[in-house]
Amino acid sequence: MTASPLPFDPHETEFMRALCKATLEAGARIMHHYKNGVETEEKSDNSPVTQADRDAETMIEQALATLAPDIQMVGEEACSEQVPDKLAPHFFLVDPLDGTRDFIAKRKDFTVNIGLISGTRPVAGVIYAPVHEKLYFSGPQSAFLIKLAPTDTLDMGKAEALRISPFPDNGLRVLASRSHRDKKTDALINQLHIRDVIPAASSYKFCLLAEGVADLYPRHGRTMEWDTAAGHAILNAAGGLVTREDGSPLEYGKLDRALDNPSFIAAAHHNWQDAIRTN
Repeated sequence: MTASPLPFDPHETEFMRALCKATLEAGARIMHHYKNGVETEEKSDNSPVTQADRDAETMIEQALATLAPDIQMVGEEACSEQVPDKLAPHFFLVDPLDGTRDFIAKRKDFTVNIGLISGTRPVAGVIYAPVHEKLYFSGPQSAFLIKLAPTDTLDMGKAEALRISPFPDNGLRVLASRSHRDKKTDALINQLHIRDVIPAASSYKFCLLAEGVADLYPRHGRTMEWDTAAGHAILNAAGGLVTREDGSPLEYGKLDRALDNPSFIAAAHHNWQDAIRTN
């Protein structure tokens, strides 16, 4: 899909502020459920869903309809009922509560994700990790981090610029999914010169790459486009990359796959393969 350029700058301050505000408000609602409890249901694909997921998606949908009424929104919970028949040239991909299993288990890594796609590329993204109290967002030349609780006042002036860490001489720090690690991931890890394997969940793994505290996130288990779009944009902005296993770009709008992703590699370093053992 080739799209005409976006009719606005997605990193214009007020537009990005509005996206950040939407994720914070959704995060505050999620934390209300986190503290007070919520019943868990099962979707048709056997993944869990809660009222927190639904409330957060509704809040984000309303915010985006006000902010950018001409931009299509594709949300995880809506797609659990029906994947769209067609996509607009530009569209939002929203995961209102990424890491629902972590949320249910009262762990920390669940996130709120809003990614903006133009054609097949992620061009902007916001991720909020409410328990970690960290808000990440993309910029034109770097990613940014603001540390704040869900009920704090958003001050974009407090944003800290993020860039990937230098390529490490003493081994890679590899992120492995806490819930979805598989044999192919282990096989790749065994080929690499590594310093540490860090268990983590949700799109928070992309944020750790952008923040410079990890180097590589290989993913061979199933993900959906809304799981990766925001993190992909943030990692790109920080100087990293996301590719398919063969090195080709990970693209979006794959209706032929019902918006399912192939296996991918998210990396802080374009030369991460230099860490593959030769003996």
